Amino acid sequence: MPIFFVLLIAVAGYLFFTYNQLITLKERVANAWSQIEVQLKRRYDLIPNLVNTVKGYAKHESETFEKITQARANAINAQTVTEHAQAENQLTGTLKSLFAVAESYPELKADANFRQLQEELTNTEGKIAFSRQFYNDTVQKFNTKIKLFPNNLIANMFNFLQIDYFNLEEEKEARNPVNVNFD
Repeated sequence: MPIFFVLLIAVAGYLFFTYNQLITLKERVANAWSQIEVQLKRRYDLIPNLVNTVKGYAKHESETFEKITQARANAINAQTVTEHAQAENQLTGTLKSLFAVAESYPELKADANFRQLQEELTNTEGKIAFSRQFYNDTVQKFNTKIKLFPNNLIANMFNFLQIDYFNLEEEKEARNPVNVNFD
């Protein structure tokens, strides 16, 4: 009979320990996501200033400005990790078109305010990339933990579900071979 109690205590201890580990990892994922949101908000706050600066030089580029405004709104209103990733892809594409417009205006490229905003946006993009990597690393640890046996039994018992990674389409496109043509 004492062996039964020792075994019961060991199983209960393992259950308690594993459950607490899963809760800790889930909270780390939530924290990592909040760090991404902080950087995304900073990015969203910079964009209107950047657009207004470019508008002063390129008034006839209204279609580009409308696309950026819409992409920014979609990104702000995204709810899930997948929706955020899709919205960020769209926003990144529209920002590229904004910088392409800026290339056509040498006086704009020389504007100190524009250069400062562009530098802040570049720094923010780096922080977003770092935050996204930390988030994805934390998600990987959590997802691995809930899939390993016997942790998966406990995870299923307490309804711990796999969490989505924050992947951007840009990364998937980078895996495609580059087409070089010298014609």
